[in-house]
Amino acid sequence: MSSKAFASQADLEEKQVSFTKLSDNAYAYTAEGDPNTGVIVGDDAVMVIDTQATPAMAADVIRRIREVSTKPIKYVVLSHYHAVRVLGASAYRPEHVIASQDTYELIVERGEADKASEIGRFPRLFRNVETVPAGLTWPTLTFTGKMTLWLGKLEVQLLQVGRGHTKGDTIAWLPQQKILFSGDLVEFDATPYAGDAYFKDWPQTLDNLAALKPEKLVPGRGAALTTPEQVQQGLAGTRAFIADVYASVQEGVKAGKDLNAVYKDTYAKLKPTYGHWVIFDHCMPFDVTRCYDEATQYADPRIWTAERDRQMWLTLEG
Repeated sequence: MSSKAFASQADLEEKQVSFTKLSDNAYAYTAEGDPNTGVIVGDDAVMVIDTQATPAMAADVIRRIREVSTKPIKYVVLSHYHAVRVLGASAYRPEHVIASQDTYELIVERGEADKASEIGRFPRLFRNVETVPAGLTWPTLTFTGKMTLWLGKLEVQLLQVGRGHTKGDTIAWLPQQKILFSGDLVEFDATPYAGDAYFKDWPQTLDNLAALKPEKLVPGRGAALTTPEQVQQGLAGTRAFIADVYASVQEGVKAGKDLNAVYKDTYAKLKPTYGHWVIFDHCMPFDVTRCYDEATQYADPRIWTAERDRQMWLTLEG
C-alpha cells in the first residue's frame, strides 16, 4: 500500500468561493486553490475563461455572473485542454468555444485519456460528473498566436506567449485595463501542475507575461492578484518553483540517478520552500516525472492515462 493516498483522492474538503471584482469588466471566481474561472463583462456580451470541471459546478459561476450582468454569455475561452478546465463548458450554452490550435490538437490526441486520468486523480473537483455530456469539449473557433475580440468597445486579446503549463497555453488580456487572465501559466500559493509542461520554455513565457506589465492578474489557482506588487509575486513564485524543479532534476540526471532517486531528492529540496502550497504532494510526482522525461529523452510530454498514473505513483510513492 502507498503511504500517501493516490494523487488527491483523499482531498474531500469543500473550499470557500470568492467572486472578486477587478474592474467594471473583469471578475475572478476563485476557491482557495481550486481551479479558477475568469469572467469578462463587455458592452454586449460576457466571456468566461475556463469553465470549471462539470456543468453542475459551472452553474455556480453562472449564478455569480447573473448577480452582476444580464448580458448573454457568448464566449467560452479554454486556456488549455485539461479536463478540469473544460468539461463544464456546456452549462454556459456559449455561441463559441475558443481555443488555440495547439490546444485543439492536444484534445484530439489526448483528450479522452486525460479526462479519465484527471477524474481518477481528483474526484472532488469533478462534482456531479454525471452532468458532463458524453464526449469531449470541442472548440468552435481556433487561432494561432493572437486573436482579438471586441465586446462592444472593450478590447480582449487572446494570446499565446509561449509554452509552459502545456503547449497550447492561452491568456486573455485586457490591454485598456492591464488585466491578465493567465490560466495555469501562473499560480499563487498553489503548486504548479507540470505533468504536461515544457520546463525549458516556461520561465521565458513568464518573462513574456511580465513584459505586458499587468496590474491585476487572475491565476489558474489561488487568489486574484489585485496590485502590481502581488502580480510580481505570483509571476516570481511560479518561475522559482519551475526553475527549482528543473535544476534539481537536471542535477540528478547528470549524476546518473534514476527517476526514483531524483524524485526523493527533489521532493526533499523543495518541501521546505513550497510544501505549504496547495496540492504540493499531489503535483510533485507528476512534475518530477515530466521534468525527468524532458531532461532525458522526451522533448514533448507523454500522454497520461489512468494506468500510467497508477504505475508512476506506485514507483515514486509506493
